[in-house]
Amino acid sequence: MKALKHLRTINHHKRLVMEHCFKVGLYRQGLLHDLSKYMPSEFLVGCRYYQGTRSPNNAEREAKGYSSAWLHHKGRNKHHYEYWIDYSNNLEKGIVGQRMPVKYVVEMFMDRIAASKTYQGENYTDRHPLEYYEKGAARLGDMIHPETAALLHKLLKMLARDGEEKTFAYIRRVVLKKRR
Repeated sequence: MKALKHLRTINHHKRLVMEHCFKVGLYRQGLLHDLSKYMPSEFLVGCRYYQGTRSPNNAEREAKGYSSAWLHHKGRNKHHYEYWIDYSNNLEKGIVGQRMPVKYVVEMFMDRIAASKTYQGENYTDRHPLEYYEKGAARLGDMIHPETAALLHKLLKMLARDGEEKTFAYIRRVVLKKRR
């Protein structure tokens, strides 16, 4: 039963990200988003730790001290800032976040909205993704590139203030046009 519920959660989340990406013109990313979640190394762990109210990766991390599913996932999905962590050219800085291409920052933004909608359900508001980010963003330090962090935070604040329709239109009209 947990497997079916986990599959439904993944499918629901993936469908939301796809719909949101399509609204801003990121069709390929919408279609390919999170396909690694269906691989046994992620799916089976997700089934085992499924709770329905939060990511199974958090439960696995609490039980084992790390999440094997997350380590697999972040290394295969470019919309996670963790994918972009590498050694700095400045040896004194060590390992730092690299600047993400804008299309992946936008997909990360859509991913955060979809995750909030999935786990908040009918309690979701356009403020939830911003609140979640701000709870964790202070601890990121050099793990997320400053430009990446600034764009993501700007979009999350815009969503909280102006809603999806205006924010998605801005992304399509301004943010994604700059990258061309």
